[in-house]
Amino acid sequence: MVSQVVKVINKEGFHMRPANYFIKEMSAFSSTVTLGFNGKDVNGKSIMNIMAACIKYGAEVEVKCEGDDEAAALAKAVELIESGLGDEV
Repeated sequence: MVSQVVKVINKEGFHMRPANYFIKEMSAFSSTVTLGFNGKDVNGKSIMNIMAACIKYGAEVEVKCEGDDEAAALAKAVELIESGLGDEV
């Protein structure tokens, strides 16, 4: 397993559109993707789990990936979050 803490820079946080964008990109990887936030771990490939986590702007999220392509999955997840999740920042 690999992990990294990332700060959410999207002004709207992980709302529906960025969460869907994140899931679409993460679905290309076979590894499990977990987002650690507020003392809980949520499935990073589940729109319902991400929306229920209420991850807001400025939050620090620990992205954890485990599996055959975990390093690539983590790199992509970090890139997505640090670039604003497909929205202008």
